[in-house]
Amino acid sequence: MSVPVTGFEDLIAWQKARAMVKEINTLADSPSMERRRAFRDQLQRAAVSVMSNIAEGYERGSRAEFHHMLLIAKGSCAEVRSLLYVALDAGYIPEALFKRLHEQAAEVGRIVGGLRVSVGRQRAADKMAR
Repeated sequence: MSVPVTGFEDLIAWQKARAMVKEINTLADSPSMERRRAFRDQLQRAAVSVMSNIAEGYERGSRAEFHHMLLIAKGSCAEVRSLLYVALDAGYIPEALFKRLHEQAAEVGRIVGGLRVSVGRQRAADKMAR
């Protein structure tokens, strides 16, 4: 039995994105990122963008806008993954941390993508019902 969604906080995609932001913030507060302010800020902005776009899209009240905002959120997941490669290649983070965070960002991207497909199907069904 599925739990009814009454707000964006109930969405698994948003919950997973929130957990990712927490992990990225922990990384950003680490000594290895202390002198890399611009990079750290970009990584944090990209992660926050994921959860923010999920929330904003949900609250806009139309499936079309939600669908669009989920596309943006998925793109921000890709940005997080790309920035993690930069962090790894520059020696800011060890490979084990990279792998864990990269997989977390990839999982969020898959979940957001699945939600986007579901919302797209709902949009199509709405159009057929008209």
